[in-house]
Amino acid sequence: MKDLFSEHSELYQQARPDYSAEIMQAILQHAPERHLAWDCGAGSGQLTKWLSPYFQSVLATDISAAQLAQAPPLKNVTCRTAGAEHSGLPDRSADLVTAAQAIHWFDFEAFYAEVRRVLKPDGCLAVIGYGLIEAQDPQLNQLIQALYFQTLKGYWDTERRYIDELYQTIPFPFLEQAVPSLSLQYRWSAQQLLNYFSTWSGLKHYVKQHRQSPLAPLETYFAAQPIALYAIQFPVLLRVGKLKPSSR
Repeated sequence: MKDLFSEHSELYQQARPDYSAEIMQAILQHAPERHLAWDCGAGSGQLTKWLSPYFQSVLATDISAAQLAQAPPLKNVTCRTAGAEHSGLPDRSADLVTAAQAIHWFDFEAFYAEVRRVLKPDGCLAVIGYGLIEAQDPQLNQLIQALYFQTLKGYWDTERRYIDELYQTIPFPFLEQAVPSLSLQYRWSAQQLLNYFSTWSGLKHYVKQHRQSPLAPLETYFAAQPIALYAIQFPVLLRVGKLKPSSR
């Protein structure tokens, strides 16, 4: 599993989109017991904080100690620096395993083996993510598309393709459960948007190679606009699975 987000972990915690009550309800209907949840690849706790009110205890793991240090302190949450294949949990102890905007970085086979080991027979795995940001303003959306598909072409890690393919091409050897179509909708300022783009792994690779930011066209656009807040949305990627009978 790659660690691309330890550097500037505070910005990541501040700039990345949050999750939602709708996402939680779509997941929780498949998790009848609420004793223990394992949030794998938890980063700075964007999903962990949503799990906390519903479970007696939550384990948040990530390979980045810097990211975990940015997670909000919650009394029923334990943070542990660990890879996706090493939760440290007992067999059949977890009611829910989650991976939010993270599974595309995992060794699928090793992670799924750990999921099968730690899940209770009626527990479930929820894989959550969000796709490419979409702006309501056509000109802004065109600039975002140009940044993503043209300027940063060749700078994205190969794993990013799983996001572009809406997580539909990841291996998923579980009994798939029905989930609704969801999106995350916000109104963000220009600075919020620029901060978010600065967390992109492809942009980080670009800056490392060229020693300059590729955000100048967006900065020029924002400087010429009187708009205080921009309507944006992210398509939600969500797959929920139960253990197959042979895995129980």
